[in-house]
Amino acid sequence: MAAPLSDQEKRKQISVRGIAGLEDVAGIKRDFNRHLHFTLVKDRNVATPRDYYFALAHAVRDHLVGRWIRSQQYYYEKDPKRVYYLSLEFYMGRTLQNTMINLGLQNACDEALYQLGLDMEELEEIEEDAGLGNGGLGRLAACFLDSMATLGLAAYGYGIRYEFGIFNQKINNGWQVEEADDWLRYGNPWEKARPEYMLPVHFYGRVERTEGGAKWLDTQVVLAMPYDTPVPGYRNNTVNTMRLWSAKAPNDFKLQNFNVGDYIEAVLDRNLAENISRVLYPNDNFFEGKELRLKQEYFVVAATLQDIIRRFKSSKFGCRDPIRTSFETFPDKVAIQLNDTHPALAIPELMRILVDVEGLDWDKAWDITRQTCAYTNHTVLPEALERWPVFMFEKLLPRHLLIIYDINQRHLDRADASSDVLVLRVSGDRGAVPRRHGPPEADVPHRGGPAQADQHGPSVRAGVARRQRFKDFHEMNPEKFQNKTNGITPRRWLLLCNPGLADVIVERIGEGFLTDLQQLRNVLKFTNDDAFIRDIARVKKENKIKFSAFLNQSYDLAIDPDSMFDVQVKRIHEYKRQLLTCLHAVTLYNREMSGSVPLRPLQAAPGYHTAKLIIKLVTSIGQVINNDLAVGNKLKVVFLENYRVSLAEKVIPAADLSEQISTAGTEASGTGNMKFMLNGALTIGTMDGATVEMAEEAGEENLFIFGMRVNDVEEMDRKGYNAQEYYERLPELKLAIDQIQNGFFSPSEPHLFKDLVHMLLNHDRFKVFADFEDYVRCQEKVSELYKNPTEWTKMVIRNIAASGKFSSDRTITQYAQEIWGVEPSDVTIPPPNEPLF
Repeated sequence: MAAPLSDQEKRKQISVRGIAGLEDVAGIKRDFNRHLHFTLVKDRNVATPRDYYFALAHAVRDHLVGRWIRSQQYYYEKDPKRVYYLSLEFYMGRTLQNTMINLGLQNACDEALYQLGLDMEELEEIEEDAGLGNGGLGRLAACFLDSMATLGLAAYGYGIRYEFGIFNQKINNGWQVEEADDWLRYGNPWEKARPEYMLPVHFYGRVERTEGGAKWLDTQVVLAMPYDTPVPGYRNNTVNTMRLWSAKAPNDFKLQNFNVGDYIEAVLDRNLAENISRVLYPNDNFFEGKELRLKQEYFVVAATLQDIIRRFKSSKFGCRDPIRTSFETFPDKVAIQLNDTHPALAIPELMRILVDVEGLDWDKAWDITRQTCAYTNHTVLPEALERWPVFMFEKLLPRHLLIIYDINQRHLDRADASSDVLVLRVSGDRGAVPRRHGPPEADVPHRGGPAQADQHGPSVRAGVARRQRFKDFHEMNPEKFQNKTNGITPRRWLLLCNPGLADVIVERIGEGFLTDLQQLRNVLKFTNDDAFIRDIARVKKENKIKFSAFLNQSYDLAIDPDSMFDVQVKRIHEYKRQLLTCLHAVTLYNREMSGSVPLRPLQAAPGYHTAKLIIKLVTSIGQVINNDLAVGNKLKVVFLENYRVSLAEKVIPAADLSEQISTAGTEASGTGNMKFMLNGALTIGTMDGATVEMAEEAGEENLFIFGMRVNDVEEMDRKGYNAQEYYERLPELKLAIDQIQNGFFSPSEPHLFKDLVHMLLNHDRFKVFADFEDYVRCQEKVSELYKNPTEWTKMVIRNIAASGKFSSDRTITQYAQEIWGVEPSDVTIPPPNEPLF
């Protein structure tokens, strides 16, 4: 087969982006050369590839800025209800290509650079990923921002501008080694510092009761400096804002009483304040109560709420003078969405502002807070629930602890009045929440202490948390609970990362699916069309050839593009069961079955010992299998290091099989499974998370479903899970475990994996062995179907056609209509060169 076309050559052929006009090309070249001139320093006349990247980025940004200003003017003139999305994570990835696509500039930029003798793909690879998130939660936030702009919502994303994002992962002798992600070292052409909107955030101090109410005194101030990044919608001239806060020490930080001898030390202590925005916490499924994390969470909500209230009061473009003085209309003009528990302190902070600063009485302030805020729960794993020692909370945020006590007491009083049997319990069943104002238990969980507020407060919670975990709350307020299936933006996760597939679909059904993904249902009528089947198979083959070349270049590993690419994209955690995939790989090795298996789990959080050990096991299995001449090319196991958005954009279009094998009842949702489905990979999985809905949409017969269902897991929990029974009964499982335990895959350290084996045999909460037999059997069905390329591709087409539900546009439309009380708009804002009204 001929070598696949480059992305640049493909883009020139793809109808969905239109034909670049000569005037657009000339304008891009002019802007590019102008920025290149100012990018080069005086003593350097030869431009580097990075200079070319920055010149292109600034040329593209020029097209953003006018639309950005125009969008904000439009919002101030129309004065719509604004949506504020608060998240500690925004996993944005790269910005250049996404911006060109959404503005309709990609063809013009391609042609302009071609005429200048430059390669677009090379420049795109220079851009650093904005890795300000750990995984699904942060990437979901990024997709939501894209959809909110595309749907014409007046929306803002608020988070932290981490100086160091998710760590760079290196694999050294099979072990994970972390390196700092200095993503800002070359600067960020997409952000704009806004020092004129810098705000104070208070910590520590004491609370004094006065006749006028509680006063928070003697606080330490840290300044929150905003950096704004434009977020363009798709072809509608709407450009929203993501505002990220950076911590700055005030000039008088610890200098009020300095003398000359202490001056140097006092200035150095400024780092204590600025450390707040220094680094992203890498643990997203394992919580530790660190003071820095609590500071980060309060820092972002305190700065954001001041900004929200300032914008609510002014309500005129470019004006900071208060126009509104009454908060009666606050819930009509403001919707605040809390992305998981991390920004839950927004509840007591908004109460503090309304009661202590604005002078509202408690009941009115509580009514406003309840109507304004909503909360999304993403996980119900006990180890992921946030807990703070009371002494730490009281020291750092003494006023907020008192507010939380008040919120909790009022809720308990209401519970007593409405039910004789309701008992609210803290996470982990550690006892009842105290019915008093004094100090509660030593740990304050985010569903028993501080974030008891987020359970009592927000008007509606979205997400897929299981209701039995919130049974007491659900019984009292069932109307507050909603389910919202997550989604992904089809612009990045199809149009950007898989242009060949996008073009094949556009040729059959037009371009409308890019903003209405449900139109993919129209693809079903081509399921038996031979030409369409060939085109879908061709695109997948091209993507696999390209990915194989990447593996060969990066890992010196030859992979046959005709083999099945079986891919697992998950953060390392026992519940996601990478160990089950490992056991299957060992079983395939022992059977000497055919079929290459590029196995790629994600990074482990650096403090997570078991996760690191799992990575070492994967790499050790790969070391043995990949170098066994008897196996040859029949089986390969590959761990791709440093997974990030830009790498996902290479992996996902090339995958044949997507592994979604968490224990039923443990995965809150998942969005990676949706990306694979949209890009033509079939799913092997348990009935867990969003895979349940994928099976509903495509039909269970079009997925490879195996293993226990939720009721089976619950029944096993009642009876007791005995891993030893499966170990003794299943010869292939016993052989694989014995090989791992006896050092077959780690001959220089025979006992390296004994802790993993001990855990699987004696302390496995996620029941890997219980699903092993059915998993292997299901994999045999996968292999059998793969031998029939036509039938395989027909199933792929049925999956693509069924993926329309999983657009973040649909998710955000439901949030907007059912939670925020706003309506999406298909109005295209006039471009900057036309009158606004």
